[in-house]
Amino acid sequence: MLAIAETKVATFAETDDRRAGAPRQRLLMRVAKLISESGEYPCVMLDVSETGTKLRLFHACPPDTFMMIELSNGAIYPVERRWTKGDTVGLRFTGSVDVSDFIQEPNPHTRRPLRLRTNHEVKVSAGGQLAHALMINVSAGGACIEAGRQLPVGSLVKVEIAGRGARFAHVCWRDEYRHGLAFQDGMRLEDFARLALDLQPFKASGASLVYSRSA
Repeated sequence: MLAIAETKVATFAETDDRRAGAPRQRLLMRVAKLISESGEYPCVMLDVSETGTKLRLFHACPPDTFMMIELSNGAIYPVERRWTKGDTVGLRFTGSVDVSDFIQEPNPHTRRPLRLRTNHEVKVSAGGQLAHALMINVSAGGACIEAGRQLPVGSLVKVEIAGRGARFAHVCWRDEYRHGLAFQDGMRLEDFARLALDLQPFKASGASLVYSRSA
C-alpha cells in the first residue's frame, strides 16, 4: 500500500539498458502528476537520470507519446513515452534536466498535497438542500468547488463525485462562491488515482501536448 505522506529518498547509481546505462538516482514513494491531453493523473516516480525517469501508475498509461510531469513544487518537465510494462512507464526528458533540483524539489512556499485540476460537476448536499457545483480541483484530502450559493465556513456537506458514492467534508474556507472542502476521510493514493481516471477518461492517442496552467 502506498501512502501520500511517504516521500523518503534514497540515491544510488544503477544501469538501465533502456537508456544506454545512464547514471540513475532512485526515488522511493515520490508522488507527482503525469499530464496528458486527457488530464492529470497521480503517479509514483521510481527513479530518474539526466535522460529520463520511470513511473508507476495505478491504471493503464495515457496513450499520448508526448506528455508532462509536474512535481509537487509546480515544476513541469516535458517527456516522451518510450516504453510501458504493466503499471510501469519509462519516459525520456525532451529537454535538459538538473537531476539535483528534480530530486530536491526546491520550493519557497509551504508544500501542499498533490491536487488535480478538474472541471467536473458534482452534487453537494448542505443544510438539507441538494445542489450542483463545479469541482475546480481535487486532492486525496479535499476539493475546491464553485457553488451556486455561499456555504458557511465550518459547515458539514456531502459531496458526490463521479458516481463513486458520497464523501463528507467540512467547508474550511470560502471566497465568494468558491469553497475549500476538507474530506472527513482522506483517500489512499490508489483510490485517488482511480478517481482521477474516472473523472478524466483517456482521449484518442495524441502526439503533442499544449498545456495551460490557467486553472
